[in-house]
Amino acid sequence: MKILAVESSCDETAVAVVEDGRRVLSDKIASQADMHALYGGVVPEIASRKHVEVIAALADEALKEAGVARGEIGAVAVTYAPGLIGAVLVGVNFAKAAAYALGIPLIPVHHVRGHIAANYIAFPELEPPFLALAISGGNTLIVDVKDYTDLEVIGATRDDAAGECFDKAARVLGLPYPGGAPMDALAQQGTAGTYDLPRAHVSGSDFDMSFSGLKTAVVNLAHNAAQTGRELDRASLALDFTNAVSDMLVPRAMAAAQRCGRATVVAAGGVAANSIIRADLQRACQEQGYRLYVPPLSLCGDNGAMIGAQGYYEFRAGRCAGTDLNAFATLDIAAG
Repeated sequence: MKILAVESSCDETAVAVVEDGRRVLSDKIASQADMHALYGGVVPEIASRKHVEVIAALADEALKEAGVARGEIGAVAVTYAPGLIGAVLVGVNFAKAAAYALGIPLIPVHHVRGHIAANYIAFPELEPPFLALAISGGNTLIVDVKDYTDLEVIGATRDDAAGECFDKAARVLGLPYPGGAPMDALAQQGTAGTYDLPRAHVSGSDFDMSFSGLKTAVVNLAHNAAQTGRELDRASLALDFTNAVSDMLVPRAMAAAQRCGRATVVAAGGVAANSIIRADLQRACQEQGYRLYVPPLSLCGDNGAMIGAQGYYEFRAGRCAGTDLNAFATLDIAAG
């Protein structure tokens, strides 16, 4: 089954053609990163307008690259939650129109489910059940993936997402948006232990996380250095910050895998591209005897292929929508 998949939850417009949930025939992405870098972050209204400008032409390019005619598409899958509401609406409305015009099913896909499903593309042998650590700019979740469409949240951030925290810290350190890759590169030059940064614990919840205090600590260090004329060791601060994020993610993921009885751990989302977090996860899984799956960098960020992969399994589970499908800024992954 060939699925036309649409993703527009933030600042990437992405359209892919995916066959049977695992084979990517095309994956086209129009990034807005350079535009939003002028503002130090995503401007929702600009993002929405750019999606409108490029989405139809991008879909044509995806079909052409895949060598697939419109009549060969069996369904249209689309991110309908969560994300910037205006941006998500552009993708949803385009997908509804395409499915209606072609007379084929419309499949709603939860964005974070899509991130997890990127691993199905990278690793054809991977099947549920497994424990997933989904870490991106807008979401930070520990998820027990019992089956392709049966997911349970074990832990989540109570405030900022890990990726958002990276972007804010990068901005304070004078790095460009998006901050993930520049922070990773800068951290390689640092000395660990230079700065004492907090690791938050949520009272009464072993698996929930909080990143707002860490973000504030980095902001205060940078501001105090500027106000007092002291030199800030930017590289070491980037390294200590990354280590603090990893210390809040990795042990919780390992403990959650043990509690759920999972011997396989999967990482997903943009923050899963961070080399330090990837290495920490690999080391922790080796110590526990767990199998780790982490997608290649090309599948960590937002893309259409991951939506097509998860869309296939949503379709098999009977999850289709009509032309009344709406977009949602927030939605529990278990309900998605």
